[in-house]
Amino acid sequence: MHFLSTLLENYISDNSQDEPDILKELTRETHLKVIQPRMLTGHFQGRVLSLLSKIVRPKNILEIGTYTGYSAICLAEGLQKGGTLHTIDVNAELFDIQRKYFDKSGYGTHIKQHIGNALNIIPQLDTTFDLVFIDAEKKEYLNYLDVVLPKTKTGTILLSDNVLWSGKVIEALDPKDKTTKILLEYNNTLKVHPKLETVLLPVRDGLTLSRVK
Repeated sequence: MHFLSTLLENYISDNSQDEPDILKELTRETHLKVIQPRMLTGHFQGRVLSLLSKIVRPKNILEIGTYTGYSAICLAEGLQKGGTLHTIDVNAELFDIQRKYFDKSGYGTHIKQHIGNALNIIPQLDTTFDLVFIDAEKKEYLNYLDVVLPKTKTGTILLSDNVLWSGKVIEALDPKDKTTKILLEYNNTLKVHPKLETVLLPVRDGLTLSRVK
């Protein structure tokens, strides 16, 4: 499902903050060398993440799902001086391209890469996070929420990506489609969770903004 016309998407991008050159370079290399480049956060959503991070001014950020590092760089733009961003991905083959662009961006010393299963890594992090971005395996979203919440505090902002799932969340559910089923449950959980205040934003493929009470 296409939510906005290409003309409108281009207009939105053209009237938002320009994409930093380092991210244009990362986008180009990702398209040339990495499979599924559509997984990139992209210009418009990247600027949304950057601005939200600058509003929050987090000391500690957690990102679940690094891919080639585009969203991590966007989020790092809002870090407090001396702040840290922990980013987790299961694909060790992407480590080097991530590190290359983290260092070129100027945020390299503030970004800690973790390779492995986020559900195993997060409980081991002795950190309380001010900002969390979930953008990894959709079937694990409910489990990510369970391990993330103990690492938050009142005022922590939780961002969840791809919650519209190309419009499948409003279509008749295929009984075999476990991913959409879990996302439907996840979206409802965020809405009714007693510890969260939530609004679902129609940004790209859906970006939910939740605040820990």
